[in-house]
Amino acid sequence: MNRLNHCELLTQGRPLFLGVDGEGGAHYWDSYEFAVAVVSADGDAEKIELSETPFETLSQWCEYTRSERGWDVGPHVGGSLVGDLVRGVEA
Repeated sequence: MNRLNHCELLTQGRPLFLGVDGEGGAHYWDSYEFAVAVVSADGDAEKIELSETPFETLSQWCEYTRSERGWDVGPHVGGSLVGDLVRGVEA
């Protein structure tokens, strides 16, 4: 696996930061490629196209990550961090 930063890995100039999983991997979403880039704590990066997984949506990817690794930060899906906080308070 090549050491790439998330900007080199994804087409979109500013991919959406999703969060950090329980193993320290930072997840970024590129809606143009419909792909997630995962940058591990040691700097290795991997691009996962959702079409090559059993998951059809970004939400399903986030649930899978929650079940396999957990989330230390996030995931921030469907809005801003402020929106996530408001939804959390209203729940």
